[in-house]
Order: sequence, then C-alpha cells, then structure tokens
Amino acid sequence: MVTAKPLPEDLAKAPFTVYQARDLGVAPKRLHAKDLVGAGRLIRAHAGREVSLIDRARVLCAATPDAWVSHETAAVFFDLGLPPWLGQEPRVHLSKPHGLPRVRRAGVIGHRVHVIPGEVVEIDGIRVSVPPRTWLDLAHQLPLRYLVAMGDQLIRTPRPELEFRSVPFAYKEGLRLLIRQHPNMQGVEKARLALDEMRVGSDSFPETFLRLALLDARLPEPELQLRLDPDNPRSPAADLGYRKHRIAVQYDGAHHRTREQQSRDNRRDEFFIGAGWSYFKPNADDLADGFQELIARIKRARRSQSNAGSLLAG
Repeated sequence: MVTAKPLPEDLAKAPFTVYQARDLGVAPKRLHAKDLVGAGRLIRAHAGREVSLIDRARVLCAATPDAWVSHETAAVFFDLGLPPWLGQEPRVHLSKPHGLPRVRRAGVIGHRVHVIPGEVVEIDGIRVSVPPRTWLDLAHQLPLRYLVAMGDQLIRTPRPELEFRSVPFAYKEGLRLLIRQHPNMQGVEKARLALDEMRVGSDSFPETFLRLALLDARLPEPELQLRLDPDNPRSPAADLGYRKHRIAVQYDGAHHRTREQQSRDNRRDEFFIGAGWSYFKPNADDLADGFQELIARIKRARRSQSNAGSLLAG
C-alpha cells in the first residue's frame, strides 16, 4: 500500500492535473495513493470529496490549455440565470477555436466556435466566455422570452454593495456590435429580436416575464424601477408600474424572505398605499399562472383610475 504523504497546499483541496503535481515536485507514485482517485485523463481528485462546478471547471481548463468554459457552464459561473431544464448538466461545457478539434474527454461537452479577442477572460484561474458572448452562445437553444430575460440581466444596473461591481455586464450597443460580428452564428436572428425587447430596469427573470406579459396583454410599456417621487433618488421604488394611473407592482421573490428585506418592503408598501396608489405584489403563483389574474386586476385598476379622472374633469 502506498503511504499518503501530505500534498502541497495548492493541491490539497481541489482536483488537479498530473502536470500540476509534477511541477510542484509530487512523486508519481504519490498520485496512486488511496486518498486520490482518477477524475479524467491526467486528472486526480480527492476520494470521497464532492467537487464543485468551479473546481471542475478550473482543473479541466488546466488540462486543456486551448479551451475555455462556455455556454450553460459560463451562464452558471456568472449567475446569469437559466430555464429550469438547463443548468443541471453535471458535465462542463468547454469551447475551442473553430480551427482546433473539440475537447473530447469524460465530463465535458465540447464546442468549436469562432471567437474574437475580448470574448474570453480569465477569472481566478478559469478561462471563461464573457457574459455577452455566453448570451449569444445560448441564443439558439433558449426560448425568446428567456433570451430577453438573460439579456436584461446583462444590461441592468448592478448593486455594488451586493455584487462588487458598479457597471453592467453589457450595454445594448455593445450587444448590437457583437451580433454584427457573428452574422452566421446559430440563433443570431433570435438574439437580434431579443435585443429589441430588452430593457434596463428588469432586475430578475420574473420581472422580465411580467413586463413581457403586460405587453402581450396590449397594455402600455410600464415604467421600470418606478419611484414614488421621481425627483428624489431616495424615494421608495417599485419594480414597475404606470405613473399616470398610480399603479405600482412589486414582484415578491425569494430574496424578499429575509427579515431585513421584509422590513424594507413593508416601509415601501406603506408609502405607496398611503399615497393612494393601487399596489400589487405578485409572487411565484402568479408567475406560474402567466400573470393572467394579475393583469386582469391591473386592467381594472386602470379603468377605475381613468373613470375617476373623467369624473373629476367633468
């Protein structure tokens, strides 16, 4: 039996390649100790230890120097959001330039793509498609409304205190240029359609789906991140609404479950209701219903506000 000597710190917690071990002076026989298992060609992992997606992506990039993380895996990496039937794939999507053979190894879905400078970055030792390119890579397989929702995530204004970045992943003009640079990509026409429907201010997939549902119901384009007092940047804001009709809508998502968030929500709710607005708080049940009941209520509120305005004018 091979005695398991301590591994260098860089190899002690995550999978690694045989070449990484060799560079750190690990003897070849140490790689056959019982605390290590094979995890693919020239890759070793720690026995009995669950391997995260990030660690798998990192070691696979190290094992295939010409490849980078892409497609669904890149969307998970950047938390861009995916339909429920995607993103559960245990294999890692890796792309290579079109002139090279695709990656063929266990645990990998290989792609060959046309790539231009700036579309791949390295983050914490992992080469990965940038978010705009990831969006375009997924355009052919995402339904249009999901492509719009992911696009909204690219162009929305981030919250620096929560996300540690202050600028969006992309701007619409940059995405328009990206589409022009890849005219022959599968899904590029759908991406062009999605770009026309994208808006800054939809901060989650349900918010985008709600906005699209309102438009499908022939309601006007709603104002996004609607502030009670538009001239006061500290005024409470709802996800969307119609200022003319004093209608505000706030989607009650999972992140609203914390005590602190609920306290902020309650204060915001009181401000809108106290100011005489029609105030709606849809949730996952409304999302599952396609927001049909909510839309009917919003239409009734618009009619009520319009009738009240007519009476006052008379």
